[in-house]
Amino acid sequence: MELLLKYFPELTRHQIEQFEALVPLYRDWNEKINVVSRKDIDNIVEKHILHSLAIAKFISFKKGTSIIDVGTGGGFPGIPLAIFFPDSSFHLVDSIGKKIVVVKDIIEKIPLKNASCEQIRSEQINNKLYDFVVCRAVSALPEFVTLTHHLVSKVNRNSIRNGTICLKGGDVTEEISTFKKKVSVTNINEFFEGEFFETKKIIYLQ
Repeated sequence: MELLLKYFPELTRHQIEQFEALVPLYRDWNEKINVVSRKDIDNIVEKHILHSLAIAKFISFKKGTSIIDVGTGGGFPGIPLAIFFPDSSFHLVDSIGKKIVVVKDIIEKIPLKNASCEQIRSEQINNKLYDFVVCRAVSALPEFVTLTHHLVSKVNRNSIRNGTICLKGGDVTEEISTFKKKVSVTNINEFFEGEFFETKKIIYLQ
């Protein structure tokens, strides 16, 4: 946990214990299901947990903020963010059932009282609004926003307007061109050191 404490020295003992519990849980599940890349499992703290927490460097969610993690996969960035922001609520969704089985098990075993999960497509959700949609390495942003924009509440409570916060890598120029002034790009290497983060970005769409 030294890497997490380097960038987040304010973590409580309880949060540290929860983050520590993630590593063996993901290792065990990865033996059964390819939750994360086989080559990444030994670097799960940097490439999955810390990467997810880049959002916590970008925004500090106020108490009571509601966040939906669309296409959560094995629970990223939703689970690390739920640990970091215990006073906010997180709903993690994915269309792949076996991924949600993993997420549900981890939420229960840590345990995370402020997180829930569901096997569903974002476009099928029509009865709930959230302050923010978060995601990591999803499909092209214009398509993603089309499928998720109906989930965002118009009532703002944070330091930035409600919207979508996405973790992506590489050149995103073409993807974000259609959003013009409603988009901002933050390089994650402003927050974290290391080769892995050199091309990683936070895309915020309001």
